[in-house]
Amino acid sequence: MYARSTSFHGDPHRIDDAVRYVRDRAMPALMGMDGFVGISMLADRASGRSIITSSFEDLTALRRSGSEMRGIRARIADVLQSPAAPAEWRISLLHRERSAPEGARSRVTWCRTDPSRLHATLDAYAESIVPRLTDVPGFCSVSVMADLAQGTSATAVTFTDDAGLDAARTQLNPLLEELGRQHGGEVTDEATFDLVLAHLRVPETV
Repeated sequence: MYARSTSFHGDPHRIDDAVRYVRDRAMPALMGMDGFVGISMLADRASGRSIITSSFEDLTALRRSGSEMRGIRARIADVLQSPAAPAEWRISLLHRERSAPEGARSRVTWCRTDPSRLHATLDAYAESIVPRLTDVPGFCSVSVMADLAQGTSATAVTFTDDAGLDAARTQLNPLLEELGRQHGGEVTDEATFDLVLAHLRVPETV
């Protein structure tokens, strides 16, 4: 499975306009494409930062969607008055414990490591972190997207509310820090968002 994420940092007051466009215009257009398996949108209404991710069953389907997605990106950039920053990823891990309710919150963590160590890092995360996430009250899902050539990854953990996110951070930060030390990983960015749209049929990997 592959995904294309597009990040925006625009006018906070236009976030809801962008959500409506993605839900009412972009999503129906994408659903008609062969190989399309889902779309999600994360947004921070305080800062105006948002991330829209579309997922596809293989790299061919992802690339085939390119021209349609360019038009969609341009329209969202216009709505948000923000440049669009697209990136392509392989979906390396996905686990859902439950569907995310309205008001769910997601924390996204971007990391970088030596590309030769990335597979081992992802395996260690799946083995040591994911089982512990499922024990935290309010846990909904976790996904990891990776650029294997660059050694970069983006991990999104979703809980029903901020209390779950904070509990997971408190309980798991020592393990995450140790994993980073063992595999030479570096956190390059982290942010918390509202999960404002989730229409996903991506199969689980763990």
